[in-house]
Formats: sequence, C-alpha cells, structure tokens
Amino acid sequence: MVQMLLAEGMLLCSLFWAFCWLGTGSDEKNIRNFSTYSDEVQKIVKARPELSGNIRQRGPAAIFAGNLLLFTALLFAMGLLTRQEYFAGNFLNTLLLGQALNLFDFLVIDLLWWRHTKRVRFSGTEESPELYADPRKHFYAFLRGVLLFLAVALINGYLLTWI
Repeated sequence: MVQMLLAEGMLLCSLFWAFCWLGTGSDEKNIRNFSTYSDEVQKIVKARPELSGNIRQRGPAAIFAGNLLLFTALLFAMGLLTRQEYFAGNFLNTLLLGQALNLFDFLVIDLLWWRHTKRVRFSGTEESPELYADPRKHFYAFLRGVLLFLAVALINGYLLTWI
C-alpha cells in the first residue's frame, strides 16, 4: 500500500512539473497564470498594451471550484488503485496524496524553481529577478491548497467507500 501511494505521488508530482514546464516559457503562456505573479509584475504587465489585452482573470471562487473538480476526479482515479474498505483509509490516502502534491508545488515548483527561473519571466523583465522573488502569493496558494485537498479527501473518502 505504501509503495503504491509513493508511486502515485511521484507520478502526480512528475505530471504537475511537466504541466508547469510546458505552461511557461513565453509571454503568451505566462499570461495564463497572471494572478500568481507579484503585484509589481502585474503592474508592469498591465501597463504594456501588447500583454494587457491577453489577461484573463477568474475569481477566487471559480478557481477553487475548478481545482476542486479537477483534483477530485484525478485523485479519485488514483484512489481506485489504493481503495480501502472504510472511509478513514480512503480519506487518509487521498489526503496524503493531495497534501504531498500541494507541498511539492509550494517547495519545489514555487520556491525553488519558479522564483529563480527565467522561464516564467515576462519579456523586458528578465534582468529583474527581484520582481519574482516575493513568495507571498505562493504561500497563500499553499494555504488554500491545504483546504482544497482536505475537501477533496472528504469527497473522495466517501465516494471510494460507497463504490
């Protein structure tokens, strides 16, 4: 069971890393994650007409709902491989996978990679790494992720027990 959870966790983290890598690298790709950038970077981007017209922001409730649906489905599929007879086992397995992914996102992707790579920088700001160093938005996203994956674990704990 533990080996399966570790394998699932490694697969999820690898997939998440790949999506992050593929979703960055140009202004057109980076603008999709506009809300994750510091206020200073957002100000610069909004002041540039060639970029500001491409900003598409969703509200926090819409983002949370979309992530809830996505990760409920994804972790449900993974949970089928480690399904337990009782709610507690299903809840804990899903919670562990979700929080491991959340922690990986915060520590590896946000703090180690995102803040230091030129891949996420908008053109014209490549030589200003300090604009990308503020971890506050990433920390708040991590806290929202804790709540998100708790909700996903509750939902999947019941779903996996009932099927």
